Parts: sequence; structure tokens; C-alpha cells
Amino acid sequence: MAPKPTKEDRFAFGLWTVGWPARDPFGDATRPPLDPVEAVHRLTELGAYGLNFHDDDLIPFGSDEPTREKIIARFRDALAETGMQVTTATTNLFNHPVFKDGAFTSNDRDIRRFALRKVMRNLDLAASLGAKTYVFWGGREGSESDAAKDVRAALDRYREGIDLLAQYVIDRGYGIRFAIEPKPNEPRGDILLPTLGHALAFISGLEHHEMVGLNPEVGHEQMAGLNFAAGIAQALWHGKLFHIDLNGQRGIKFDQDLVFGHGDLLNAFFLVDLLEGGASGVPAYDGPRHFDYKPARTEDMEGVWASAAANMSTYLLLKERAAAFRADPEVAEALATTRVADLNTPTLSPGESYAELLADRSAFEEFDVDAAASRGLGAVRLNQLAVEHLLGAR
Repeated sequence: MAPKPTKEDRFAFGLWTVGWPARDPFGDATRPPLDPVEAVHRLTELGAYGLNFHDDDLIPFGSDEPTREKIIARFRDALAETGMQVTTATTNLFNHPVFKDGAFTSNDRDIRRFALRKVMRNLDLAASLGAKTYVFWGGREGSESDAAKDVRAALDRYREGIDLLAQYVIDRGYGIRFAIEPKPNEPRGDILLPTLGHALAFISGLEHHEMVGLNPEVGHEQMAGLNFAAGIAQALWHGKLFHIDLNGQRGIKFDQDLVFGHGDLLNAFFLVDLLEGGASGVPAYDGPRHFDYKPARTEDMEGVWASAAANMSTYLLLKERAAAFRADPEVAEALATTRVADLNTPTLSPGESYAELLADRSAFEEFDVDAAASRGLGAVRLNQLAVEHLLGAR
């Protein structure tokens, strides 16, 4: 039986996930709009502790001020009734036709200025609701034509926008940090900051780089054929995993936004193992486990809630399997054979420099290359043990 989630598991959902009416480029919606207040209550009942939203998920674009305030008041009341936390927030800079050539990087200066104001307005709301992380997904920041976008100038404008917004947050004392969400393509043919690595490089050049990190998404990295668990390990290494989006993806294709684990299940297993502590036993990430998925277009509203529950159940099952994997003596033996822990030993001894390395004949002149080359790694056995634990055979 699948374990039941609790608020201590720190599971979160976006309003746009369970609220997706299932409209796609080839078909109309198959579900009615979902009231955000209902989403708060239903997700609470399922065991989630947090949610996040784009400004337009909560308040329809173009709403007048009285309407806006009424919507926000209802939402605040629902949060207070349930104890649901607003973990993060973001801005919809991709849906309205005005953003067809981007927001921060639109060729049109007036649109760039409008985009910044739109973000600042929602930053005010996010701070008032207690959000501590603000996500930036530049879905329209890109191009389909190499001639129509000066990428170097676009990156200048992107940096200008993030720098300005960071200063705004600092001056207002909001205590919010930023998380950039990479994606290689869709809806643009090519999107700026397409992968985790591109985003890390961009962040290093920001004025307030210390308050800007990453919000990697499973499907976005796998769309580019990359190993998500390995990418998360690098984000952790840099100290830049500020948030994470979990879902499922099956290969290099459109962004599927499947239920977590309903894609590359083995990579999902190793991802959970990494996040929950792996060999060290100390969780590597203490933020929300956020599910950025879309309930399948085939489902009715009951199917929406079943799929939301499936995300959490899958994560908890993988967490159990990963713990059993780490506690297995055969796994410990296989890890020793594979010398995984040896990688933690510095290549140079304490105080050793290249001079001592050059003087060490055992490192080169007397090193038995053939003997070292003949040793197997044992990686296949180790991987098979992981598969057996994943399938419940151990």
C-alpha cells in the first residue's frame, strides 16, 4: 500500500497544474476552470502543504482593482482556513499575445518595461502571502529566427531585468530569493538559458548573484537529453538548488508534464535517493518537493485529484525504496567494489603539490597501467541491485 503524504513531506503544487483545463494546440479544453479556493482545499485534503501560482492563475489578466482585491481576499481566507503555505510565486509572461516576442528580452522596449511592472506587482503580492522564492521561467525569451534576435543584447536585457527586480526585493525587505527555470524549447523554437548549465553561467554574471539560483524541472532537462539527477547534483554542488519541479518525461520530445515517475522511473529513483540523502543519510535539499505536472487531457476532475495524489505517492514509494537500497548489505558491498566512496578522497595528499606528484614514481613510472585497466567497475551489478529494489524484489 502506498504511504500517505503529510505536511511534513513538504509536497507542493502549482495552481496551473491541477487547474489546467487541458486545452492544447490541437484541441479545446476537456475540463472546466477550477476555482483556486477549491484547489487550496482539495490539495490540503490530499496531504499537500504548499502551492504556488502565476499572477494570472489567481487573478485573470486585466481584472480591475476591486475584482482583484476580492479574489485575493477569498484566497487569503482559504489559506488561513487550511494552513496551506504559499511556497513560491511567479509571473505569467508568456500567455498574452503582447509577449509573443518575449518579456524581458522583447525587441520592443515598451513591452520590456510593462513586463517589469507586471513582475513587481506580483512580487508585492507574493511577499504579502509569505512566499520566499520567486521563479522566473522565460518561456517566450527566445526566437525562431537567428536573424530576428540579437542574443548578446537579449542577455544584456535579461540581466538588466533580473538585476532591477533583485534590487527591488532588497529595497523592500521582502526576503525573497529568485530561482531561474531553464528549458530548451517550447513554446519558442529556441529559448534563452536552455539548460541548467546555461542558467548557472548566466547567474554568475548578475549583480546580486548570491540571491539567484535554480528551479530545474525534470522534463525540461530531459527534453534536451540530459540526466536530471546528475544536473541536480551539480546544482547542489554550486549551492544553487533553490527550488525543484518534479514531473515525468519520456525522452526528447515535447514537454509532457507527466506525473512524477511516469517517465524515466530509474532516474526518478536516483533523484529521490539524492534529495533524501543517499549514502550520507542527510537530506541534500530541504525545500518544497513541487510537482509541476499536467493532469492528462483524458481525465475528468476526479482524475485530476487522483493524479495529484499519484505524484505524492510515487515520491514516497521511491523514498522508501531508496532507503532500503542504502540499507542493503549487498549494495554496500557493491558500492565498495565500485569504489564510489573513494572519489571523496582528494587526489593529492594533504600539503602535496605538483612537485611531490612529479617525484612520486608510483604515480607514473612504476604505475601498473595494464593491471589497473583490467579491473572491472561492477557498475552493472550495482545498477541491477537498484532495479531490484525499485521493483520490490528485495
